[in-house]
Amino acid sequence: MSAPEKQTTKNAFKNILNYQWIVDNIPFFLFLAFIAILYIANGHLADKTVRQINASQKQIKELQYEYKTIKADLMRRNLSVEIEKAMEPYGLVAAKEMPIRIAIEKRIITKQVTSK
Repeated sequence: MSAPEKQTTKNAFKNILNYQWIVDNIPFFLFLAFIAILYIANGHLADKTVRQINASQKQIKELQYEYKTIKADLMRRNLSVEIEKAMEPYGLVAAKEMPIRIAIEKRIITKQVTSK
């Protein structure tokens, strides 16, 4: 490139990037700045949401483990041997004999109608 060509390109940039052009394009620059702020805020919001999801998943796993532990403990406590051990301090003991069935006689009572 020769010297006059370099001068011409410098003048072209100076003409484009002069004070008046910058002032005329301030709304566009503000729009670009606003878009950049929205983009950054969206990234932060996405990160926050991902952290909340991970925390919720961790809490769900802990609650599932607790549920399974309590369920297993309850199943163990429902065994008849465990129930008998729990009732011994109260003096309740499981019967060693089978229960006896008591038969009740059914009587039919009829009303007598008297005529007057």
